[in-house]
Amino acid sequence: MAISSVRRSFLWWSLAALLILGAWGWWSGRPAPAAAAENTRAAPVLVRTATVEARDVPIRLQGLGAVQAWASVTVRARIDGQLESVGFREGEVVRQGQLIARLDDRVQKAQLAQAVAQRARDQAQLDNARQDLARYVELARHGAIDRKTLDTQRAQVEVLQATIQSDEAQIQAARVQLDYTRITAPLTGRTGALQVDPGNLVRATDAAGLVLINQIDPVAVSFTVPDTAFAEVQAAIRAAGPASSGLTVEVYGRGRAERLGRGSLVLVDNLIDAASGTLRLKARLDNPDQALWPGQTVDVRLILGDRAGALVVPESAVQRGAEGLFVYVVDPDDRVRLQAVRTAEVQDGLAVVAEGLSAGQRVVTDGQYKLRPGLKIAEVGAAAPARGEPAPAAPGSAS
Repeated sequence: MAISSVRRSFLWWSLAALLILGAWGWWSGRPAPAAAAENTRAAPVLVRTATVEARDVPIRLQGLGAVQAWASVTVRARIDGQLESVGFREGEVVRQGQLIARLDDRVQKAQLAQAVAQRARDQAQLDNARQDLARYVELARHGAIDRKTLDTQRAQVEVLQATIQSDEAQIQAARVQLDYTRITAPLTGRTGALQVDPGNLVRATDAAGLVLINQIDPVAVSFTVPDTAFAEVQAAIRAAGPASSGLTVEVYGRGRAERLGRGSLVLVDNLIDAASGTLRLKARLDNPDQALWPGQTVDVRLILGDRAGALVVPESAVQRGAEGLFVYVVDPDDRVRLQAVRTAEVQDGLAVVAEGLSAGQRVVTDGQYKLRPGLKIAEVGAAAPARGEPAPAAPGSAS
């Protein structure tokens, strides 16, 4: 019994000693009041900020499109013949009316000469018949010939006059055939690969023709938008009015921010594709520098109008959290707080804010990962404050 009492006493004294040692350790490790105050004056977090601006923002409808030649012509021979020469180099621009190929024309020249000679012969017969008719008229006046002979001669003159008209038609046909041996460009455009080399026989029925000419200035862009946007497009067209040249269309390189061209809408297709749920549109764009090329895939933006006085912030200011989109708003004391927002759209690096912000507020655009609500911030590049002094307000902050 005595031994058990000694053990219990020893355990109690050991426990009391441990408690005393723990309290002493906590007290010695507690920061001094001066150190705690120093922590509250820690340097602000360096970030970049921007001001919420109110501006007119275009209402854009995004689409995926393909560049097409405004006009495309496969040049074919109108008659059969041997290709003598070509008046262009493959891939170069030809002008409307420019001679681009010549066929062997000897047969056509001979046919024209034959038609001209036939007319000359028939003209001589007509002249002789007219002279005879004049004599018969005089003889009939004196009763020297009967009426039937005079009428027959008049009919002969009329037959020969009709023959001359037929000869003229033959001459015109021969000249057309001769013109067909000279092949000219039907439009101004860029040529493709030559399908037939000089010296070969070409036929009017050849499907490939001689060369393909594409007009690429101006150029066409065909693109599609969701069928749900049909009402918006129609409303924008009506708002633009009949005097307008059409809704503005901007074309960009696929996945790039560089604008390649700007033109106007010229076609809203008369049928919605039910299989894909899209509406096809077409725009016309001037293309003097030939930045757009037939077959090229491009991003298209159809401008439906302007959203007046929209609130915009840099796209990088908007963050996504568990409860949705938010931004860090900088209060007048340079401390940040979370603000939930709703965006209408994001374009050209700017987010259009529909709810949550007002013009003139400051928001953090870079460095959000270092922040939490209540922290003090300073603009990157601003002079660092002396220890114990408040951080200077960033440009654009409220005083």
